[in-house]
Amino acid sequence: MNRTIVIGAGFGGLALAIRLQAAGIPTLLLEARDKPGGRAYVYQEQGFTFDAGPTVITDPTAIEELFTLAGKRMADYVELLPVKPFYRLCWESGKVLDYDNDQPQLEAQIRQFNPRDVAGYQRFLDYSRAGFKEGYLKLGTVPFLSFRDMLRAGPQLARLQAWRSVYSMVSKFIEEEHLRQAFSFHSLLVGGNPFSTSSIYTLIHALEREWGVWFPRGGTGALVQGMVKLFEDLGGKIELNASVARMETTGDRISAVHLTDGRHIDTPAVASNADVVHTYDKLLGHHPRGAAQGASLKRKRMSNSLFVLYFGLNHHHSQLAHHTVCFGARYKALIDDIFNSNVLADDFSLYLHSPCVTDPSLAPPGCGSYYVLAPVPHLGTADIDWDREGPRLRDRIFDYLEARYMPGLRSQLVTHRMFTPFDFRDELGAHHGSAFSIEPILRQSAWFRPHNRDAQISNLYLVGAGTHPGAGIPGVIGSAKATAGLMLEDLA
Repeated sequence: MNRTIVIGAGFGGLALAIRLQAAGIPTLLLEARDKPGGRAYVYQEQGFTFDAGPTVITDPTAIEELFTLAGKRMADYVELLPVKPFYRLCWESGKVLDYDNDQPQLEAQIRQFNPRDVAGYQRFLDYSRAGFKEGYLKLGTVPFLSFRDMLRAGPQLARLQAWRSVYSMVSKFIEEEHLRQAFSFHSLLVGGNPFSTSSIYTLIHALEREWGVWFPRGGTGALVQGMVKLFEDLGGKIELNASVARMETTGDRISAVHLTDGRHIDTPAVASNADVVHTYDKLLGHHPRGAAQGASLKRKRMSNSLFVLYFGLNHHHSQLAHHTVCFGARYKALIDDIFNSNVLADDFSLYLHSPCVTDPSLAPPGCGSYYVLAPVPHLGTADIDWDREGPRLRDRIFDYLEARYMPGLRSQLVTHRMFTPFDFRDELGAHHGSAFSIEPILRQSAWFRPHNRDAQISNLYLVGAGTHPGAGIPGVIGSAKATAGLMLEDLA
């Protein structure tokens, strides 16, 4: 039996494989690493569990739909826990905003920053909800295969002034600078510069307000394992340590994949959850379409990279929120450095993840499991030697956290590891070490992104951050729905 092949067991690849298998399409999921999850990899060291990547779940209904269409209950596979507050936003000035779904409480905090911005926030929320309805509910799982699809969406995009940036649109409603930062940083969660990413991405705010923010008991890796079990319960087959070297073509169709271990697997169709540049340039570079598309994609603007520190302490810092955003002294200028400068900035803003606030089982009793990340330039923007700069940045971040957020950190440190842009490039095959694939500016969104089905090689499909609709857990799971719809039509 020749199975349809999905390359890469990230959230997008897993969600697609589940949809195909549930629809009766025998599916083989090939994962190059020793664990599934892609960016949602898991490290376990000295009793600490570290989620490597995405930790913010904002649309549990998209995940639950995968179990429902398979005739299963999500609760039998994974438990999602509510996170409160959604985020704690902290500035060096000492100002703090606990951003949550409690409207009166949120408005009371906004009033302390600037009374006039309460009404402005209400108007912003209305705008964000309009973008959520058009950009996520209506278009988030619809493949854009022709420019006509883009033209049909044009009037709605024009009405929402999608040509404006996220920060510009937030500033239209909100006056106070701290609040402008609080309601514009979300695009960074999907690799978008708030000063150049389309204002349609303000929909992330409404997405969080609609369904809340959640975290799986046992960590994001527990959700990955639940999805793997669902796939296997349906009869799907997953192989780990199965790295694909290239796709074999016959004319303009893929006929097989070749693995680095020498195996050759025939297949009726392939969907790639691998990095989109890697897919065309490396796996299909021998074919004219692959070479041309790979070269074209290399000319696109890629999203930023990340520097991530995973660390375990023999102390639980209960004063922290589950998600803390630590804004540095600069906002616009720092973001400009991250996306456009060829050197590493002297300062940083941080996202600090403290999952033991919600689930203490991720560390030994009385201890805490953490990670902290700093957005940094990708390797095509700044050719930084991360073998040298990584330890320096680690020490600066640890000093900063100890001084401002986690007293005693150095003396409490049990274990730590770093993940740099070199690792995004080498471990994940990400072009330029980009953490979120192609940057989500307007001219690289929807039809302008690589399509969910290739325009020339008719049985090659894409899923994940590099195709429509984009990065983030809701985005890549949405891409799986869009891609699965095409594949089920073609393979029927």
